[in-house]
Amino acid sequence: MELRDLQYFSAIAEHKSVRRAAEALDLSQPGLSKSLRRLETELRAKLVARTPKGVDLTAVGTALLARVRRLHLAFEDVAREAADLSAGRAGHLRVGSNPLCAELLPAAYAVLLKDAPAVTFSATVDDNDVMIPALRKGELDMIVNYLPESPWEGCDTEQLDANFDIVVYAAAGHPLAGKRSVTIADLTQHCWVLSPINILPWHWLCRAFLERGHPPPRVAFETRSIRLRLQIVAASSHLGFLAKRVIQQAAPRLRLKMLPVKDVRWRRPICVIYRKDAYLSPAARRFIGILKAVAKQSATK
Repeated sequence: MELRDLQYFSAIAEHKSVRRAAEALDLSQPGLSKSLRRLETELRAKLVARTPKGVDLTAVGTALLARVRRLHLAFEDVAREAADLSAGRAGHLRVGSNPLCAELLPAAYAVLLKDAPAVTFSATVDDNDVMIPALRKGELDMIVNYLPESPWEGCDTEQLDANFDIVVYAAAGHPLAGKRSVTIADLTQHCWVLSPINILPWHWLCRAFLERGHPPPRVAFETRSIRLRLQIVAASSHLGFLAKRVIQQAAPRLRLKMLPVKDVRWRRPICVIYRKDAYLSPAARRFIGILKAVAKQSATK
């Protein structure tokens, strides 16, 4: 079995067409078809089924594609490891982070830059529904984010010595802002400004309401933007759910106030997430160590 045939099969699966794959690879269609037949002969199984629009993978083809993708990532890891070990190469780090945890990156990068000035760095700031698939595809080396409640499939984590407390907040003039104690029943009377429904804080908040016999929060405004959530809460009678330190920083400018809700306070540890058994370059290992030190120092402030 030739590696080239596996690569060509992967292209056919991606484009769902022998013709389109041949165009993308700059190969002749007959040559690509010959490669596919050779692979099917060696495996003694049909890998694709012809359709009016192109091809669909068979069950065997789908299973093979999963293996080929893992093989491709393994080859990429080997190539990166060889480059890092060669003379004069410092490597390239691709780090993802959610918007809140990203505040750890500048201080950590400054330390890394002193130790390894030749290292290059790219940062992606987004949520895990976007970053975890990118990590699994090998597009990111690691993610700095909250420790998941259950492990991500195919991923390992290393916990940092830092936490974020997620709390309820409102505009300073909100009717609940003057109360010494706020209950979940009080919260159910108001609408919310939250992250999208597929992001974990929304699910945690919903579960906290349901476990105490209350209907889920009524979401009036939904956005990934932390800045916009803060501004909307400040300009309305809606409630929000965000990290305590973010609210503290924005409170003087936007006139916000945290609400004393005993049963709705979520402490979330921070961690580094990376692919299980993946190659982590010396620079990546060093950066994780730096992140741990920076997080510990930040927690004592």
